[in-house]
Amino acid sequence: MYKKIKRFLVGTPLGNNALDEEKYGITWGLPILASDAISSVAYAGQEMLMVLIPAVGILAYGQLSIVSFGIIGLLFILMLSYRQTIDNYPNGGGAFIVSKENLGVHAGVTAGAALSIDYILTVAVSISSGVEQITSAFPQLRQHYGSIIISVILVLVMMVGNLRGIRESSKVFGLPAYAFMFAIFAMLITGFYKVMVLHYVPTVPDLKAAVEPLSLFLLLKAFSSGCTALTGIEAVSNAVPNFKSPSTKHAKTVLLLLSFIILILFGGTSILANMYRVVPGDKAILILMAEQVFGVGFMYYFVTATTFIILVLAANTAFSGFPMLISVMAKEGYAPRQLCMRGDRLAYDNGIYLLTIVSIILIIAFKASVTSLIGLYAIGVFISFTLSQTGMFVKWCRDKGPHWHLKAALNGFGAVITAIAVVIIAFEKFQQGAWLVVVLIPIMIFLILKVERHYKSVKKQLRIKPEEYDDYDMSVDKYRNRVIVPIESINKSSVRALKYAKTISDNIIAFNVAIDEDAANELRMKYEKLNAGVPLTIEFSPFREIVDPLLRFIASEEYDYKKGDIITVILPQFKVKKGWHKFLHNNTEFFIRQELLKHKHIVVSTIPLQLKDDKLILNS
Repeated sequence: MYKKIKRFLVGTPLGNNALDEEKYGITWGLPILASDAISSVAYAGQEMLMVLIPAVGILAYGQLSIVSFGIIGLLFILMLSYRQTIDNYPNGGGAFIVSKENLGVHAGVTAGAALSIDYILTVAVSISSGVEQITSAFPQLRQHYGSIIISVILVLVMMVGNLRGIRESSKVFGLPAYAFMFAIFAMLITGFYKVMVLHYVPTVPDLKAAVEPLSLFLLLKAFSSGCTALTGIEAVSNAVPNFKSPSTKHAKTVLLLLSFIILILFGGTSILANMYRVVPGDKAILILMAEQVFGVGFMYYFVTATTFIILVLAANTAFSGFPMLISVMAKEGYAPRQLCMRGDRLAYDNGIYLLTIVSIILIIAFKASVTSLIGLYAIGVFISFTLSQTGMFVKWCRDKGPHWHLKAALNGFGAVITAIAVVIIAFEKFQQGAWLVVVLIPIMIFLILKVERHYKSVKKQLRIKPEEYDDYDMSVDKYRNRVIVPIESINKSSVRALKYAKTISDNIIAFNVAIDEDAANELRMKYEKLNAGVPLTIEFSPFREIVDPLLRFIASEEYDYKKGDIITVILPQFKVKKGWHKFLHNNTEFFIRQELLKHKHIVVSTIPLQLKDDKLILNS
């Protein structure tokens, strides 16, 4: 049943030779990786106005444009930096690889941890933000944990869409991104035309004069609030391997197009907000501007609908970036190896599952509240920005090369600006929840380093050194094998195990743990009828223990374990048809296996017997 549902939702498996066909080019790579960045147009300007209006009143609109173009300046610094990253690190990983290669393991792990947290928060914040708009229009949906339920369903839909593969997810989730771009472009053109050509005079809100002087700190605070417009820029450098060949060329083109789109959308909406002087309140500034530009008609509803959709689909950038980032970290040994395995549709399924599970936990824990989640947002990505820029600065200073002074100055300046933004964001939003990220990143770093330490330990213990091959000459170094078959009763399953044991060794013994004399005599009588030619040992256990008597019996065998002699324990096991049937049986073999696997001189082998369906047997 599970396989049928999976095939229906995800589709038929794809072979490795289909990987190139699954990758995207510029047309679909742009919207799939741009959704997070362009969605921030819906709230970045609003966040800045909410900082500036209470302090400087009507002057806020003039400062909005100035701060916005400061952010756009930083955007182009990041764009140029990440284009260099794509050229020098074409295998993905972005800030993680740059930091690890140039600043050391701890810096790389910090960048990876920070960016992973940002991706997870992108899903939680984006989905919750979109659902908040739905429930604002239809308040009845908030009843009975409606916001949480809708958010979880949307995350699961995103998960299924991405499990279907890169190509299908890019087309499904790419079209709404293009629709949003068209909607905002249309609003900008119409809005500017009405004011500059038709001389439309917008309604000016009645705002108080400045209540405090304009200060550098206030501008920096507004700057940090608007920096959410830059989240998602790093996704392109993380996902370079997902592009068709030549992947670096396509990735750089997408990054350049994405930067110009944000320039037009974010810069344009900031200027338009200055012209129309909308005041954010119950409605977002995009919706308020659409109402004045288009009136309450088709385009107004089109802007509203595409804004909601892009806020939800912003999460898809994380579904593209996180699995790729975590797969690179896994290949390097800093995350569980399972995360670098591609699934049926050549997507990194385990990374998608992990992102889905953690995001859902966050949504439930914070009750799908954007206000609660937004305080955690953007710190992680700006930490990764800072480390990536610093790493590239160190690279140019070390490797030199053509125009390295200019490149180093660019990255050094970007590192300083993003570091300032990190400090301001952390300070301003510390009490809103940023403290949680500050605590989580060191914990993640600790866990990542523990994983890396474990993999190094395993590799060191399993590696055969060149000078040791003579010690492992298999033509002379052979195990002596004694086979023990624990049997609970005489049945088809235990008989099958005994028959198998006779094919691998002549040194076999059957072993039974008996509770009382009557049970032992009955077993002995039935065993004699088998003519197995295998001696039977019965151990009495007055305390009804199973594993300990078996271990004592194994320890009593006169074998030299230091020379590598082996005891094979063959466990009979019947396989029930239904999953819930497992809970109706003792599953003793599971506990025996778990204990025996702790001993390196014991081999545990399970011989299964598949049972048929109850209804089929009882009706026959």
